Amino acid sequence: MQRAGKNHYATLGLDRRCTLAQIRAAYRLLAKQLHPDVNPDSPAALARTQELNAAHEVLSDPDLRAAYDRELDAPKPSSAPAQGTKIQRNLAQDVHLPLEDFLRGTRREVRISDPANPDGAETYDLVIPPETAPGTRFKLSRTGTFAGGCVQLRVKAQPNFRFKVRGSDLRCDLKIKSERAVQGGSEMIRGLTGSQLRVPIPRGVARGEIIRLANEGLPKPRGGRGDLLVRIVYRVEVRVTRPRK
Repeated sequence: MQRAGKNHYATLGLDRRCTLAQIRAAYRLLAKQLHPDVNPDSPAALARTQELNAAHEVLSDPDLRAAYDRELDAPKPSSAPAQGTKIQRNLAQDVHLPLEDFLRGTRREVRISDPANPDGAETYDLVIPPETAPGTRFKLSRTGTFAGGCVQLRVKAQPNFRFKVRGSDLRCDLKIKSERAVQGGSEMIRGLTGSQLRVPIPRGVARGEIIRLANEGLPKPRGGRGDLLVRIVYRVEVRVTRPRK
């Protein structure tokens, strides 16, 4: 297996500890977003789809994934830098987290495979405190050959079926009956933490109208939480009758 130019895990927005179910879920979500019907005549979407298919083909097969992981961990032959060459000791990498982890906090083992490191892969323990905002950066000191440098890790949200992330805000759809749209009232929806949230439905609400539930989103960089933006979806009732003679 040739070493891929793209990291298959990063292509799917996942880390190396992801499960097969997470791999399949991320693939289906991203494939839907890149579908030709959504991105007609888009070379970029086509190229991204090819990367996505290659990543799914390798990571969804246990044997291919194991071989790929060994390939990622294998140290590359190192050579002494030429005289006057500036050695890059600092690295930057994204870490993708489930949405719930931004609220409750978590811990991740981060492996860095720097081809220039003769000692092989580096392992760091990353602690993400509760109420961490998406986009937060953590700076860890490198060890070994590249001591004195740092690894800057930015936490980002994994793709999620229920919610779309916009900064610290979350978006989701709420399907209601046309009768509810006419009469108004309220509906219940499950929030990010699993609790049931009441969504007020105005009488005569329009399709696509957004109902904002304050402080039910992800943490903000300066404290507090973003909002949950609920888009109202329903079918318009159409009745067909025979004309009176």
